[in-house]
Amino acid sequence: MSESTRPPRSRTPQSKAFQDYMTTGWARPEGAAPTTRPVAEYAAARRARLLDGLPESLRGKTLLIPAGPAVRRANDTDYPYRPHSAFVYLTGWGSETTPGSLLVMDTETTDTTVYLRGPAPRDSDEFYANPAIGEFWTGPRASVADVGQELGLETKDLSQWSGISDQDLPHTVILPDADDVLSWDTGHRRMALGTAEDLQEADRELARVLSEARFVKDEYEIAELREAIASTHRGFDDIVRALPGATEVARGERVIEGVFAARARLEGNDVGYGTIAAAGSHACTLHWVSNHGNIHSGELLLVDAGVERESLYTADITRTFPVSGVFSDTQREVYDAVLEAADAALAAVQPGVSFRTLHDEAMRVIARHTASWGLLPGTAEESLSAEAGWHRRFMIHGTGHHLGLDVHDCQQARREVYQDQELQPGMVFTIEPGLYFQPDDLSVPDHLRGIGIRIEDNILVTKTGAEVLSAAIPRTADDVEAWMSAAHHTGD
Repeated sequence: MSESTRPPRSRTPQSKAFQDYMTTGWARPEGAAPTTRPVAEYAAARRARLLDGLPESLRGKTLLIPAGPAVRRANDTDYPYRPHSAFVYLTGWGSETTPGSLLVMDTETTDTTVYLRGPAPRDSDEFYANPAIGEFWTGPRASVADVGQELGLETKDLSQWSGISDQDLPHTVILPDADDVLSWDTGHRRMALGTAEDLQEADRELARVLSEARFVKDEYEIAELREAIASTHRGFDDIVRALPGATEVARGERVIEGVFAARARLEGNDVGYGTIAAAGSHACTLHWVSNHGNIHSGELLLVDAGVERESLYTADITRTFPVSGVFSDTQREVYDAVLEAADAALAAVQPGVSFRTLHDEAMRVIARHTASWGLLPGTAEESLSAEAGWHRRFMIHGTGHHLGLDVHDCQQARREVYQDQELQPGMVFTIEPGLYFQPDDLSVPDHLRGIGIRIEDNILVTKTGAEVLSAAIPRTADDVEAWMSAAHHTGD
């Protein structure tokens, strides 16, 4: 590291004597020989399906799928690294992915190579003087050869990637939003050659293809999701045990968030998304992640959380708890309405049924209940028409979304494909209806204002219907009360 690139706070010695001393006397790395990971055969099958099913616009092209760089948080500190999901899907490399790695696929020859930054040689100062990537600072990196053995892929050091030549530029497609620097540089060069518009559309097409390829999960993916959900269940058990103590301190929502985060880090890579720990009227804010509120007896606590595995597959579960351990009559009435909507959507899950149907079934229940409570300016039937939709005031979000490497998986798919596709065995998604009565909503009576309830489960489509992967996590009002009672009286 040159003097000009050293941060002002650096105190690393720069003398030649020190450098000579630091680059000698190191033992050879020892350890068991790397073995091919079980995910390798699944990733290989995914790559084969991708190449077989490419649209004409991508055939004959070289595909670049970056893992993406580390993202700067402030000055010389980065956010925890998370590689792009498309890269993970096609390689099987998860949380251990080296920032800046690149998957290159030649669609004509089918040659596939992962370029990555290998460990720094001990005769350089990178390993001790570079806090961004040096092994003294960030820990050891697997060798290029070891990564290749584990993934069952050809691997090369990133220094061997020559970039995109002007000759290759018209035939190269880059996954957008994965590496902004690479995309920006390439985009400007495309403009100079007059090929920008067509290739940008090809980039977007690649994103769509890779997103839609992930709708149906393979056996490895389903197994990882099962484990993520099991860890999430234990995280919810932790929350139930911690809830009484969280009511006794300021910002008790943070206690709940922290308890779950500890479980996620213990058993997985991290939380799959920002945990929602929403007490009282905060539950009416759909993506409440500030979690700075107090928790009071008599209120409800809505927790939306999921553990992310080292493979980066995540669960996504929501449960709503009565802080006192027992639902009031009003809370139970709303809770049971939401549960009925969830069960209606679940009952509709069958291969061949459109994904949109699940939402429609849940909305029929929501419209009927909100109409019966006198909250709508007309009947439930009128509200369900395209011209009205009054019931959606109390549930503005959709009933579910696909789940996998991303908590909102397959989001680059075409809207018509996402919403209107027929369900297939192997699809995994959430069912998560809710009712939210804003504290300032004058259209609802006082006793409902500030109540927010959501129940969310993770669903696997089978050949005959549906499997609720999260079925072991209590979800009926009676079961939630029993769950809380057992935890608070036995400490289990």
